[in-house]
Amino acid sequence: MELIRKYFPALSEEQYQQFEQLQALYDDWNAKINVISRKDTDQFYERHVLHSLGIAKICRFKEGAQILDIGTGGGFPGIPLAILYPQAQFHLVDSIAKKIKVVDEVILALGLKNVKAEQARAEKVKGTYDFIISRAVTQMPRFMAWTRGKLRKGNEAGSMSNGILYLKGGDLSEELADYPRAKQYPLAKHFEEDFFETKKVVYLKA
Repeated sequence: MELIRKYFPALSEEQYQQFEQLQALYDDWNAKINVISRKDTDQFYERHVLHSLGIAKICRFKEGAQILDIGTGGGFPGIPLAILYPQAQFHLVDSIAKKIKVVDEVILALGLKNVKAEQARAEKVKGTYDFIISRAVTQMPRFMAWTRGKLRKGNEAGSMSNGILYLKGGDLSEELADYPRAKQYPLAKHFEEDFFETKKVVYLKA
């Protein structure tokens, strides 16, 4: 939890309390349903919460921004970002029902009014969004196919133009070969922990 205060020192007390509740909530649910890797639970705030918030170091969402989190799993990166940006609207989708059940319960426990969760395959989601976020659910070409027709162009709902913000790690040169406009933002510039050494946010403008 001290990592959140270190890198995000200007939050409200309510936001800090919501972040503080996350560990106990996920520990409890993880004992029943394996929603996050058991080997990562000791580094929960670093590897799940702070990693999710890496997107906020690259792009700040404006009030009213509509954001789709594809393949949210247990609610990452969507839930940490929804705590950080209570004035933005988040739609979290995953194809696995038990994971969405956990997300729904976490949303309820935290009292988040700006998040809805849905069990759905990404390609079946209707509507358009200002930003699409995700955390390494699949290879870039497949992910791009899932997002087709879902981005609202020409809007400025954040500190960057609308688009995709995708958390990925490692050497992405081959994976991004077909996307010359994709920009990579290394998270090591923002977070000093070793975990972030190879982690990046890939941005593709709508």
